[in-house]
Amino acid sequence: MTVSSAAVNPRRPAIYLAVGAVLALGAALLGGPAAAGGPATPAPAPPQAGAAPAPACTEVRESLRPRDPLPAPGAMPAGSTMGVIADRGRLIAGVDQGKFLAGYRDPLTGNLTGSDIDIVRRIAAAIFGDPERVQYVVLNIADRAAALERDQVDVVVNSFTVTCARQRVVEFSAPYMPATQRLLVPLGSGIQEVEDLGGRTVCTSLGSTTEIVLRNLGLQVESLPGIPDCVLEMQRGRVAAVSSDDVILAGLAAQDPNTRVVGRALDNSSRYAVGMRPDEPDLVRFVNGVLEAARADGGLVASNQHWYTGRLNPVPLPPPPVYRD
Repeated sequence: MTVSSAAVNPRRPAIYLAVGAVLALGAALLGGPAAAGGPATPAPAPPQAGAAPAPACTEVRESLRPRDPLPAPGAMPAGSTMGVIADRGRLIAGVDQGKFLAGYRDPLTGNLTGSDIDIVRRIAAAIFGDPERVQYVVLNIADRAAALERDQVDVVVNSFTVTCARQRVVEFSAPYMPATQRLLVPLGSGIQEVEDLGGRTVCTSLGSTTEIVLRNLGLQVESLPGIPDCVLEMQRGRVAAVSSDDVILAGLAAQDPNTRVVGRALDNSSRYAVGMRPDEPDLVRFVNGVLEAARADGGLVASNQHWYTGRLNPVPLPPPPVYRD
């Protein structure tokens, strides 16, 4: 496994070799059963002078049906996107390293791990027969779609919520995890619902769908590059609460026992999916085939149970796939 940071230098990423404990989890996922935060909404390109305005985006488009059967690992079709990845020798995946339980760096091993990383490993195993053949590129939430547009990564597996606006520049897989937006607050704050904020500020990720929901509620919102930045602001007493998907907040509460997840669902329509380029439909169908196999052998459920049992009740189940063709 290699890791690079897009924020530092996307063209010459720093590389770390990773081995060890992740192997055990990867083996479990491959042998049996196999995420979080608001998604970044890429800014639509400004209309050209005289051009008709883009039609309103009101309906989320379903993904592409997988081809059956999947090619065998190590035998990707010549000329396909998967064949290009195979010839390169590694899958390049955009991920996060700051979302405990979903995509984070294990301090004991230095490796990236979590439910999103399980998905990446599963895709790599389907292409190479080896879940370690991955170069990880660490992306901020607001950089996810742009990284695909720049052809910097093959896939983005980073709590990437499917939205109509994003589908103008990103082709998503079928969703692999549902998520519900809620609040994280300090113990003893007295905050149970958004109405208890009383004009105080709530923090969330810049460009995320959670930001849109909070602003539509008329709340005072501070938007920062990542949820960990928001948590630091809350710990310093500069914001009263952090809002994100329950999957992400569960990880934060597990790391900081002085916080807790509260409140009703502010939005429960989020679905996490793998982001890819719209001009690579063969890769989209392939990844959907990989996800279907992970549903069928219990891999997706096992991954969610591994990471979220005791931290989310109920543990999120992978939604059934729906395709548009």
